[in-house]
Amino acid sequence: MLLAAARTLSVLGNGFARVALSFAVLALPGAGPGQLSLVLACQAVPQLAFVLVGGVIADRMSRSRLMVVADLVGAAAYAGLAAMVLTGHAPLSALCLLAVLAGTATALFSPAMDGVIPLLVPAGRLQQANGLLRVGMNGAMLLGLALSGVTVALVGAGWALALNAASFLVSAALIRGLRLPARARTGTSGWDELRDGWREFSGRQWLWVVVAQYAVVVAALNANAGVLGPLAAERDLGGARAWSLIVAAQALGTVAGAGLAARIRVRRPVLVAVVATFPLAAPLALLAVRAPVPLIALAMCGAGVASDIFGVLWATTVQREVPEEALSRVSSYDWFGSLAFAPLGLLVAGPVAARIGVGHALAGCAALVVLASAAALLSPQVRGLRAPD
Repeated sequence: MLLAAARTLSVLGNGFARVALSFAVLALPGAGPGQLSLVLACQAVPQLAFVLVGGVIADRMSRSRLMVVADLVGAAAYAGLAAMVLTGHAPLSALCLLAVLAGTATALFSPAMDGVIPLLVPAGRLQQANGLLRVGMNGAMLLGLALSGVTVALVGAGWALALNAASFLVSAALIRGLRLPARARTGTSGWDELRDGWREFSGRQWLWVVVAQYAVVVAALNANAGVLGPLAAERDLGGARAWSLIVAAQALGTVAGAGLAARIRVRRPVLVAVVATFPLAAPLALLAVRAPVPLIALAMCGAGVASDIFGVLWATTVQREVPEEALSRVSSYDWFGSLAFAPLGLLVAGPVAARIGVGHALAGCAALVVLASAAALLSPQVRGLRAPD
């Protein structure tokens, strides 16, 4: 319950910050797609650079303690961002520095979080637990996104960022109450443990194939969520409120998708997860052709359902197939690979949109999602890995 409450609160704050940060940067004097890409890339790069370190630390020390530290770092980063936006003194260099700090917090938190769940839940209930946890998180994201556009429009992006900082503080306080088994100290170096984690990761074809798929998919989706989508909304759809509605529709879909995934039983979970990725291309294509907002929102809702079916099935399979003592390290390779091209996607999205147009850039992102997912289906292990009876 403590873990679920902590994640729900911090995700609620992230729902506000997700919209607020983009529009806060766009509101700066002289800011445009290039500046927005730079700030968001500064947030994404440390998620990639430090996630492997986070995985090693999480397998060597108390995972709950590492999560608390990460939450406090995130709180400091978003408090600083909020203060700069609220005071009107927000130099681009300072925004980038705090974005790096926020990304570092995520890099430390994510592998530890993935390794905690199997310590709290029996193996036979992992899928149900992952689904229910994501229902709460996605419901909080839905609420945050639904209110973020109104908050940005009425009182400004700074207060939305301040709410996110507060949510990190509450999350840290709740996670401190977790009681996890003590971890045995090993005599091996961090470098040796990193190599052991690589052997666990690379020895499973289904694992690295899907991670490679998602390196491409995440780059395309991040380019849309962070740069291309807000640009299309600003240009064609009415600005922050329309974009908030579209993203909230996706969050609504993720709630339904997580709830569905908690109940379904599939024989080939990785195959179903990969197939569920194809619908994520639909809203990108509709944004590209300037479809009406309700149609884009409907496609985003469907993509949300599909993405959380993937998320629950994938998390459960990794937790079940990977030994617990290596789980955070393997999870860090999962995060590292999946985020490998995310900074590149954010960095090039603005310049590419400026050169070829937002619509053509969105169409290219949709094509990347489809092609990467089709390629993953060529793997025999992706098609054939079975869940235990």
